[in-house]
Amino acid sequence: MKTVALGRTGIQVPVLAMGAASLGSIYHPVSQHQADETVAAALTHEVNYFDVAPYYGLTKAETALGIALKGVARKSYTLATKVGRYGDSQWDFSREATLRSVDESLARLGTDYIDIIQCHDVEYGDLRQVVEEALPTLRELQKSGVVRHVGITGYDLAFLEKLAIEQKVDTVMAYCTWTLQDRRLGAVARRLNQAGIGVLNASPLSMGLLTRSGAPAWHPAHQEVQNACRAVSDLCDREGTPISQVALQFALTTAAEQGIASTVIGTASQENMLDNVRWSDRPLDGALLEKIDALLAPVLNLGWDVLPGNGGKAQK
Repeated sequence: MKTVALGRTGIQVPVLAMGAASLGSIYHPVSQHQADETVAAALTHEVNYFDVAPYYGLTKAETALGIALKGVARKSYTLATKVGRYGDSQWDFSREATLRSVDESLARLGTDYIDIIQCHDVEYGDLRQVVEEALPTLRELQKSGVVRHVGITGYDLAFLEKLAIEQKVDTVMAYCTWTLQDRRLGAVARRLNQAGIGVLNASPLSMGLLTRSGAPAWHPAHQEVQNACRAVSDLCDREGTPISQVALQFALTTAAEQGIASTVIGTASQENMLDNVRWSDRPLDGALLEKIDALLAPVLNLGWDVLPGNGGKAQK
């Protein structure tokens, strides 16, 4: 797997990374055996960047990932987790909560240091707490070696960029904003790169929107966006290439020119992980992409912050 530099962290990350949220059985039950198989498949193919959080499965994902990584040489993989979000509508970026969260994550993950610790979904928390408590606390932990690098995650790109530049964080992870349908992260990522900040693109399938089964009922995308993505899925089926494959290939093949270091895609399936690895080596069908672009043109870059749907975070 090709690797690239993650900003100025000194870390080389694979262009394809594993999001471990699904290990927390958030979509369907996932056994520890399945988690072990998925992580092993990732490592076998040098997908050695793992992103997780206490919020995913309400600590189950961290626990499952920690068990799956037991016995694996610690220097052979990069581990990223988060602080600040602990429930669907529960954020706490206080110093006390941050210290407690890091200690608990270390225990669940079975390690004595975390490569990248990120303030989770920062736009929904208390900004004062993030700036005055969480980030300074994480910087203290960074000096002690418990935390190697400090980052932020979220969806609101303007908010993320401003906070990242002002606070000089090491990494930014944005989700659902560099996809077939929403390509706003590119310009932001290029500017963050110029500031030495590493950028990760999470959820290239836009939380299920760009899959054959389509967006789940809770998805915040507007119905017009969902309809367009359904038309793209039907087109891909007629062309003999699943929409998930095209969506992942698009994200991977265009990342470098946008300043995106790695694409984080969630899975709790060995089969899906192997599909992702296989697809990452295949070139994108340019003719098919042109047809897709034509279908998506009316809804391009219409995220749920621009055109709200009926569910999810858009209503919070």
